[in-house]
Amino acid sequence: MRKIWGDFKNFAIKGNVLDMAVGVIIGGAFGKIVTSLVNDLLMPLFGVLLGGIDFSDLQYPIRDSNIMYGMFLQSIVDFLIISFSIFLFIRSLSRLKGHHKEEEPEEPEEPTPTNEEILLTEIRDLLKEDRTK
Repeated sequence: MRKIWGDFKNFAIKGNVLDMAVGVIIGGAFGKIVTSLVNDLLMPLFGVLLGGIDFSDLQYPIRDSNIMYGMFLQSIVDFLIISFSIFLFIRSLSRLKGHHKEEEPEEPEEPTPTNEEILLTEIRDLLKEDRTK
């Protein structure tokens, strides 16, 4: 039991878990902002463009209940905005990483010849001179 607790403790303290927790909290707050953007700004504008339709009130009555498809449409717009925002964020991060690599190109270094290679090159050059004479 102690080993399991120790393993869990090591896992929970790692930076990745903490980063993920912060991401979930920020994501929840971002979701509220996007929901407000959709409900309070975009959908009323769409309603005005479409002749004063309030999407949140769109419904289809069936017997004693109503299918609230207007709320469903708002949820779809929420999803599209959130997924597009995440796409742009990840795309920006990957471009930053890509540009970072391009700014620092690695040039292969010329290997310095060893003493034996220098001596062999000199011998080769002397032999070439003897042949040409």
